[in-house]
Amino acid sequence: MTTHTLGLEPLLYNYLLSVCLREPEILTQLRQETTQHPMGRMQIAPEQGQLMALLVQLMGAKKTLDVGVFTGYSSLVVALALPTQGKVVACDVSEEFTAIARRYWQQAGVADKIELHIAPALETLDRLLAAGEAETFDFAFIDADKSNYDNYYERSLQLVRPRGLIAIDNVLWSGRVADPQVQDNRTKKIRAFNHKLYQDQRVSLSLVPIADGLTLALKN
Repeated sequence: MTTHTLGLEPLLYNYLLSVCLREPEILTQLRQETTQHPMGRMQIAPEQGQLMALLVQLMGAKKTLDVGVFTGYSSLVVALALPTQGKVVACDVSEEFTAIARRYWQQAGVADKIELHIAPALETLDRLLAAGEAETFDFAFIDADKSNYDNYYERSLQLVRPRGLIAIDNVLWSGRVADPQVQDNRTKKIRAFNHKLYQDQRVSLSLVPIADGLTLALKN
């Protein structure tokens, strides 16, 4: 995991941020607080958040899914990009981490846009499907436990509408996926998942080398 784009030396990375990052102050504050957290490296990079917000705006999205909240950066950046009546359905298992998220959602004035479910994400996704919400979401972001990426993807594919977009984080896994010497279970899971998506004709695909690798899968 990385909180900035892989492969860019600091001088170039800082230049990139200086000419592209338009980060609202509330997001900067959240990012800075999360940096001090013992697990702060799980936070997405700000340039990735800005790309996701742009995609949501381009799509005219109104209803989105956030699988893996942590301290709330991804859900907040998307909620800020949504129209007034927009909605983010957010999934996480941690009351501790999401307490930080709730505080910032409230400060940003978007708490009413975000519906947080504290439960294993697969349970939440299955409940949404059982409630008849298939093909009602415009956008989904997956950034939770890597062992369940395939399951999250399959549920999200059912939940997003045709021409809906699924974004999956950490697909380059700090470069470990490219190293044949690395054979731990999580790395192997991500490799297998990446290969599956490459062959999946149900979606149009692009792996964007931003942050820790972001796969964009457009439902056909």
